[in-house]
Amino acid sequence: MRLRKKPWIGEALDQFNDILVREHEDKDCRGRWRQRFAAAGPLHVEVGTGKGSFITEMAARHPDILFIGIEGQQDVIYQAVKRAAEQKLVNLRLLLADVGRLTEFFAPGEMDRLFINFCDPWPKVRHAKRRLTHARFLARYREVLAAQGDIWFKTDNRPLFDFSLEEFAANGLELVKVSYDLHSEDWQDNVMTEYERKFSALGTPINRCEARFAK
Repeated sequence: MRLRKKPWIGEALDQFNDILVREHEDKDCRGRWRQRFAAAGPLHVEVGTGKGSFITEMAARHPDILFIGIEGQQDVIYQAVKRAAEQKLVNLRLLLADVGRLTEFFAPGEMDRLFINFCDPWPKVRHAKRRLTHARFLARYREVLAAQGDIWFKTDNRPLFDFSLEEFAANGLELVKVSYDLHSEDWQDNVMTEYERKFSALGTPINRCEARFAK
């Protein structure tokens, strides 16, 4: 469903320029993210951050880690930016950008971890290339992830999960951990997204894996 645009959002976002980076205004962040934070530490990135419940909770729990949430819809990222500002999370930035342009905003090896949470499954075969776990996206992730960097992926959609595991294996990713029913297992420090809470309440199993590119 296409969201109805709110004309006032653009101006409202201007008050959060210390948190928000916009793709059409600022491209000098590539290779300089740690300078923006004025801090050292691992850099963890979420693609499709939505309203920001996951990334803000992660930033609050792990103040020694630098977090970036990427979202392509201005009206949606506004909610994430507000959350970050209200919680005064100095280790979090939000990037308003298309994930397809990831390599324009991150230098090779700059990222230590990538989160992909409940992305659009694009169920039709002809739309497979749009899935964020398709080989064409994995090639971009490989470029921006550090040598020991990894991908953490969660979805309620079993066909997408099976497809993703196959794509990971075919593109040189080693599966470190795999779960087909996350909430029935003792996984430490799991932070739920908005979709995860919704689907879990309905009894839908949550699929999760951690993967790393082989050396």
